[in-house]
Amino acid sequence: MKQEIILTGDRPTGPLHLGHYVGSLENRIQLQDAHKQYIMIADVQALTDNYAHPEKVRENVLQVALDYLAIGIDPNKSTIFIQSLIPQIADLTVFYLNLVTVNRLARNPTVKNEIHQKGFGESIPAGFFMYPVSQAADITVVKATLVPVGEDQAPMIEQTNEIVRSFNYHYKTDVLCEVKIALSQTPRLSGIDGKAKMSKSLNNAIYLGDTQEELQKKVMKMYTDSGHLRVEDPGKVEGNSVFTYLDVFDKDKARVQELKEHYQRGGLGDVVLKKYLFEVLNNFLTPIRERRIELAKDPEYVMQILKQGTEKTLVVAEQTLKEVKSAMLLNYF
Repeated sequence: MKQEIILTGDRPTGPLHLGHYVGSLENRIQLQDAHKQYIMIADVQALTDNYAHPEKVRENVLQVALDYLAIGIDPNKSTIFIQSLIPQIADLTVFYLNLVTVNRLARNPTVKNEIHQKGFGESIPAGFFMYPVSQAADITVVKATLVPVGEDQAPMIEQTNEIVRSFNYHYKTDVLCEVKIALSQTPRLSGIDGKAKMSKSLNNAIYLGDTQEELQKKVMKMYTDSGHLRVEDPGKVEGNSVFTYLDVFDKDKARVQELKEHYQRGGLGDVVLKKYLFEVLNNFLTPIRERRIELAKDPEYVMQILKQGTEKTLVVAEQTLKEVKSAMLLNYF
């Protein structure tokens, strides 16, 4: 069986959070043992809505790399690279733009949703609008065949495959290959406010590097059941953020079921429930937090890992671009 080539990554606009972990990071840890995995730190895409704050993006390249290494991404198994240092991605993006209409970009559900979330209105940066095209370039530059993402990114993968099919059809080639999507068992994790997904921009995230004190404060603020006013009152489990997190992170499923039944019949207070969740999350995050602190003591070592991964990716990207330009009859010399 042919080995899957995996491309995944994150935008360095801040450290990574639990939503990232259950959405794709957990998958990456498992997949790196059996597949050839590339992990991209998408600094160019981060600039599409942070163009006025390049210092923020630059600083968070290191923070995201620290998170990757702390959770168990092994640079000997996975190739971690910086997007802006692979110029072939920009070349492919320009070529692919000719294969996509403005109307098709405007219909992309992921882009429409993020435009609404960020409140761009009519002032949408062109770079942000063409995000699906640049993402197609990210994926195809290493000829990825599998992309682990959250369910909200599925329309982006669909558009990548449309571009791949269009390119191969128009240039009578099979240089590019379609990709499959790998969804996690928990593709979306709500924020601590119980609304939408966990997000840096919505200020409702628990970060992988949060201190014990920060974690405790966030858990104690979590949304539960607004109708559960007294301890003796029956409470709702559905839509209750505390139980959502327990379902994901507590390995003692029998205990979670007991808590649910107790909460539903009344007699279990939100404070007691949140204290229990804090213990569960803190046990999960403590080893990650400790590894991250140790790694942060040697930032040069971490950046060297990124340098080596980027150099390795450059070789693959240059070969892909050579094949693409040949198919487009742009191989003049």
